[in-house]
Amino acid sequence: MSWTREQMAARLAHDIPEGAVVNLGIGLPTLVAAQLPTGWEIILHSENGLLGMGPPPAPGQEDGELINAGKQPVTLRPGGCFFHQADSFAMMRGGHLDLCVLGAFQVSVQGDLANWHTGAPDAIPAVGGAMDLALGAKQVYVMMELLDRDGRPKLVPQCSYPLTAASCVARVYSDLAVLAITPDGLHLLDCCEGMDRAQLEQLLQLPLAQG
Repeated sequence: MSWTREQMAARLAHDIPEGAVVNLGIGLPTLVAAQLPTGWEIILHSENGLLGMGPPPAPGQEDGELINAGKQPVTLRPGGCFFHQADSFAMMRGGHLDLCVLGAFQVSVQGDLANWHTGAPDAIPAVGGAMDLALGAKQVYVMMELLDRDGRPKLVPQCSYPLTAASCVARVYSDLAVLAITPDGLHLLDCCEGMDRAQLEQLLQLPLAQG
């Protein structure tokens, strides 16, 4: 059994400290917005120029001019604001984000991130603000399925895809497990029901650190 995408998002949302300023990347990470603990003051940033995003709007309540960087309808919490995209990138590059959550094609055991291009000649590159976020945020979490569509691990000894940034990822939240990337190696923080440490090591073909 694996975690659903909503369960992955809820598990990650639980680990975001109250008061944090957080960017949620395009794709899976956007699901985190709907899973944040009720009543917690967590400020969501979007690189198209929003601060103070709320959860997705109820069906029928979408505002076509209120969207996130992935062009999905969002809501704005009281006190939220809009600003120029240049200011948004200055915020990212200036180290003003406590955390960003990004999707990934691959993450290495050193924390290298590859999430903008597979290198395939027919693939369309889409870097967006990922490099700015990966280097500018104080901490980077990745949310992704642990295996690709061919069943190969996306957590690898070395990334074979072009890097977005080196040694930037602190944690991987996946459908099978949550892992911390540290100088001592990969630490298993949590795993889904039916999965244990030995099974995970066999699946990844990687050793997990003790303790």
